[in-house]
Amino acid sequence: MCEQCPQSLHDEITPSRRSAMLFAASALGVALSGAAFAKETKAPPKPQNVLAPDAALKRLMDGNARYVQGVARRHDFKHEREALAGGQNPFAAVLSCADSRIAPEYAFDTGRGDLFVCRIAGNFAGNEMIASMEYAVGVLNTPLILVLGHDSCGAIDATLKAIKDNTSPPGHIPSLVDAIAPAAKAAMQQGGDVLDQAIRQNVIDNVAKLKSAAPILNAAVEQGKLKVVGGIYRLTTGTVDLIAQG
Repeated sequence: MCEQCPQSLHDEITPSRRSAMLFAASALGVALSGAAFAKETKAPPKPQNVLAPDAALKRLMDGNARYVQGVARRHDFKHEREALAGGQNPFAAVLSCADSRIAPEYAFDTGRGDLFVCRIAGNFAGNEMIASMEYAVGVLNTPLILVLGHDSCGAIDATLKAIKDNTSPPGHIPSLVDAIAPAAKAAMQQGGDVLDQAIRQNVIDNVAKLKSAAPILNAAVEQGKLKVVGGIYRLTTGTVDLIAQG
């Protein structure tokens, strides 16, 4: 400070400069957050996939009806690839068995970018599957999850046999048996066709597991942003029978 400048003037200028710097930093923060927000809210690649949960379920089942009748729509895969190169917004997520006869994209007559599909033998929700569904719902805003079992499921049949014979399958298959065992044991106590009962119970159990998975999926369900349902694919007809829709 020069000798002619009063101390009071220096005191006035210093806070002013400090305020200016704070204002500039604040403005930069707002600009950066604004840019991030703009990126998150960009137009979805498939606007027709932005649906409420009930509408998503109806669209899924309408597609299954077309598949069963053999009148599937023609899908323009070329332009779908172009539209989806920068992102995705599937209208439904499907937790399906890995069985080669079950192809959700075909069974619901959907195109690329319509379904977020996770497949594992026995269609059960382990940690990785729950995490994948959390991504679909929390990041991609998917409004519907379908747990899809099917007739004559080999993984569930193997679980029933392992429990009945008190044996352990080779390799890593016991990890599947452990995950499916609760539904299999419950079915064995119900009577009737034990395999069919176990297939149904396994779907019901995993619907409940996904609906209650905290903190992401259960919150979305409570807020009405997500619906979790179960279904069983019929191998002979291709029909998906809905269960556990509550």
